[in-house]
Amino acid sequence: MKPVRETWIDYARGIAIILVLYRHVFEGIKNAGIAVERYLFIEHFNIMFFSFRMPLFFIVSGIFVESSLKKRGITGFVPTKVKTILYPFFLWGILQITIQLIFSKYVNSNRTIYSYLDLLYAPRAIDQFWYLYALFNVSVLYAVGVAAFKLKPVVNILIGAVLYYISTAAHQSNIGLGFLGDILHYYIFYSIGDFFSNAIRKKENRQYFESWKLLGLLLVPFFATQYYFLKQNLLHPYAGYEYVEYYQPILFIAIALLGCMFVLALSFFLQKLKAIPWLHVLGSHSLYIYVSHVIVLAAVRIFITKVLGIYNVPLLLILGIGLGLLIPVLFYKATCQFNMRWLFTLEPYGKKHADPTILATEQSISR
Repeated sequence: MKPVRETWIDYARGIAIILVLYRHVFEGIKNAGIAVERYLFIEHFNIMFFSFRMPLFFIVSGIFVESSLKKRGITGFVPTKVKTILYPFFLWGILQITIQLIFSKYVNSNRTIYSYLDLLYAPRAIDQFWYLYALFNVSVLYAVGVAAFKLKPVVNILIGAVLYYISTAAHQSNIGLGFLGDILHYYIFYSIGDFFSNAIRKKENRQYFESWKLLGLLLVPFFATQYYFLKQNLLHPYAGYEYVEYYQPILFIAIALLGCMFVLALSFFLQKLKAIPWLHVLGSHSLYIYVSHVIVLAAVRIFITKVLGIYNVPLLLILGIGLGLLIPVLFYKATCQFNMRWLFTLEPYGKKHADPTILATEQSISR
């Protein structure tokens, strides 16, 4: 019997991965020297999405840590994370650096032979890959704490709050923490996901999460806090549009959680309606899109601008996002057809003990 799939998680990840590509496509356009001043609204959306996009990924992952630990135990949990997160992190990180070195005249990144070492201690220097390294480390540390010390979610939230404060204090003092900074910064969101896991996944509560009333209730506070986040960051551009996150940390957590609640409520509502099926397909392939999209985006942007001579920013944004989502999904499906799935994961295809987060991909392929 096939497991019942909670498609809301795919909708949530689908929304999140689109927002990730929105930022990376727009930043790529700016870094390529293409004028974007006429399109301030695009820049403003880019800033607002930054308020909850990455916390959402960590919260969603935290929601499933308890069930994964119960199914595998710590001795199975860690190897699974190595095969599904750490392995593609190193494989695609090395591949991306190599391509950027070969095509250094055409890409925005400034790579050297020493960039490979950045994957170990400064992954933020390698574009999008910091997230996978942080997610792996946070997941393993959290699981060890639960398995070895029986830490409850509420205790982990308190630990996460302390770690978060340390990360913001270090940032304000210009103290570089390397990859440790991301662990400190996002541990609290992973903990929050675990804390609310039972309430979110409980079948009896589904009617409340899927209700349009909850979505409507969150609508005004969501847009109000997004507007505040935008205005504060615009008033303090010296902080790199991270003023609220690092100089108003408590408020940032509240804004991020409200943004995540809104996306989760929207995801449950879409699950109820069974609407926009392609969105949850994207979500089920979010990891594969994430590791490969920067390579795709660079190739698409270079082709459109250098070959076709198109420099219209909105068009570049739309084409970049669309192809940046589509091509990785098609490429992943091709690897499955040709028994080359090892390019993305070492987890066996169709494994009975696959993570809930992995089962989405298996089922979307079989459909």
